Amino acid sequence: MKRNFNEWLNSFKSSISTYNYYVDFEKVYGNVDAIKVELNILNSLVGSKDIENEFENLSNKYPEILKCIPILLAVRSREIYAIDGDGEYVFNFKKPNYSVNEYKLFMRKTGLFNLISNRIINNLVDDYVTGVEVGLDSNGRKNRGGHLMEDLVESFLVKEGLVKGESYFKEMYISDIEKRWRLDLSGISNTGKTEKRFDFVVRKNNTVFAIETNFYSGGGSKLNETARSYKTLALESKEIDGFRFVWFTDGQGWKSAKHNLEETFDVMDDIYCIHDLECGVLKTLLVD
Repeated sequence: MKRNFNEWLNSFKSSISTYNYYVDFEKVYGNVDAIKVELNILNSLVGSKDIENEFENLSNKYPEILKCIPILLAVRSREIYAIDGDGEYVFNFKKPNYSVNEYKLFMRKTGLFNLISNRIINNLVDDYVTGVEVGLDSNGRKNRGGHLMEDLVESFLVKEGLVKGESYFKEMYISDIEKRWRLDLSGISNTGKTEKRFDFVVRKNNTVFAIETNFYSGGGSKLNETARSYKTLALESKEIDGFRFVWFTDGQGWKSAKHNLEETFDVMDDIYCIHDLECGVLKTLLVD
C-alpha cells in the first residue's frame, strides 16, 4: 500500500534532543579537575589587598598556575592575543614567553585582578570555572546534535538484537562493503571513483542494507541537495542485487524543502522517519 507523503511529513518531530544533549557534565567535571590544583592555588589571591605583588610571588613559586588563566576568560587556547596603545602581545600560558610583569599587565587589563581581589567571586573552582565550563560546553551542542539521529537509529538497531561489529557496522565505506560481502557497488560509486561512507550497514537474509541518517530542525539549501543526491542513490541502488539503500530522516526543517523530499519519497522504497521506527519498521525491514 502506497504511503501518503503529507501524512508521513506531518509526523516529523521538531526536536530529538536527549538529556545529555544540553551539557556534558562528565566533560565539564573532567576539565575542571585537570586544573583544580592550580585553581586552588590561585584561590589564595581571592580578596587580596596587594594582588599584583602576591600574584608575582605566587607565579614565581608556582609557575604552573599560568596554565589555568585562559579558562578564567572562557578561552580554550593556550595562547591569547592582545593589542592596545601599550603594545601587541601573544601570551603563551603553557610555556611562558614574557616576564611576570607582562603577565601582571595581562591580568590587570583583562580585569582578572579586579575579579579576584574584590571578591566578586569566592572560589575559582566551584563559583566560577565550573560555570565557565558549562557555558563553553553548551557550544558543543551543534556537534552533539549532529549525532542525535544517528544515536537514535542505533538504539533501535540494538533493540532488534543487532550487535555492533557483528550484525551491524558503523561508518562503513563502499569499498569495505564490497570486500566484505563481494558486492559490486560500482553503480553507486561512479566505478570506484566515489568513496561514500554509510552511517550503518546491516546484512540480513543475503541482503546488505546501507543506512543513512539525518535530522534537520531548520531549513537551508543542504536539505535540497541531500534529497536530490539520495534520490539518485536510491535509483542506482535498485539495480544492484542483494543491496538496499535505507534512509532514516526527520525534522521540521524538511517542510522548507518539502517538494524535493517528496520527489525522493516517490521513488525510494526505504525512506523512513522516527515515527516509522517507533512503529517497528525495522522488524519488517529486517524480517527473518
